[in-house]
Amino acid sequence: MPSLAPDQARALVEPHWRRLYNFVFRLTLDAERAERYLADVFALAAAQFAERPAAVADTEIWLVGLANALLEQRLPRQPEVNFDILDETLRSEATRTDVARSLSDPQRNFLLWELKQGCMTAVINCLPPGERAAFVVCHILKLADAPAATSLGITESAYKVRLSRARKKVGDYLAPRCEHVNPMNPCRCPARVGTALHKGFIRPISAAGGGQVSLRKPDVPYGRYGTGAEQEDAPMRDIAAIYGGLPEPQTPSDLGDRLVAQLAS
Repeated sequence: MPSLAPDQARALVEPHWRRLYNFVFRLTLDAERAERYLADVFALAAAQFAERPAAVADTEIWLVGLANALLEQRLPRQPEVNFDILDETLRSEATRTDVARSLSDPQRNFLLWELKQGCMTAVINCLPPGERAAFVVCHILKLADAPAATSLGITESAYKVRLSRARKKVGDYLAPRCEHVNPMNPCRCPARVGTALHKGFIRPISAAGGGQVSLRKPDVPYGRYGTGAEQEDAPMRDIAAIYGGLPEPQTPSDLGDRLVAQLAS
């Protein structure tokens, strides 16, 4: 791999690595694999450094395109999980409200965010990779149609077809189940925390972790959306709002520096 000057490496990595990690993580549902793949994406970008776009916004689209091409090669064509497996993992046992009630508010908020984040990401991992990528660039990266299609290397019309299919599958799955879509639905995060911990879907809070859970530290309490006067506890109902409101996955604090060092070594 050709090395870059330190300032070149930092200019390539620093503005983009967090959003790029978010994209890769959502497509893999695996923090360790996402970190490895992210390093490989930036290695590809360094090898093609002279071809990068001049504008920062265009560079992000270019990097997402490199990431998507790499993932198309490495991810199986069929999803590694499906909706039946997700139901078996989270909904096959009786609900347990005692676990959430027994926790302090900070612990409870962390585990509820962990469960919501993990569940919503697992839902999109039930999609085929092409539809999954279209859903992620739209609803999580929030790219407009034209740059989203460019990042995936397909026409805008093909992108819209993939996105429509992905939205329908995600909506059809969540609509009769999830409390965040309809408060009358049976699947409620506080009642599923105990099952999710028992099945290893989320990790317990450890003393060494200082009360933080594996994916991220939320900026707002679980169940609240928006900022300031816009915050509300009402269910989001809209799929775009649910996914658009998820916090970014938590990353190792030194990951950006390690990526820069790798490219400049």
